Amino acid sequence: MRDCNIKKYEGNTHYSVNVIDSYGREKGNFFKTLDECYEFVYDVWSNEVPKTDKELQEDLLSSAISNCIEIDKQNNINLNLD
Repeated sequence: MRDCNIKKYEGNTHYSVNVIDSYGREKGNFFKTLDECYEFVYDVWSNEVPKTDKELQEDLLSSAISNCIEIDKQNNINLNLD
């Protein structure tokens, strides 16, 4: 599941770096040089740790909420948070 994206938008002086580790955690930062970008990606991937119990519970809760919202959409139930 690892992925990285390095972009430098026209007119910007810094690169935007987004990294996803093998556990699905996303991290991002900005750097002036490509070497700094590559070092950031390497550091994120070389310092991965498994998700904590709290992170796993939060993932399950997020997934359950998303599934409930999808079921509501399929049944034409509109949620109003006002």
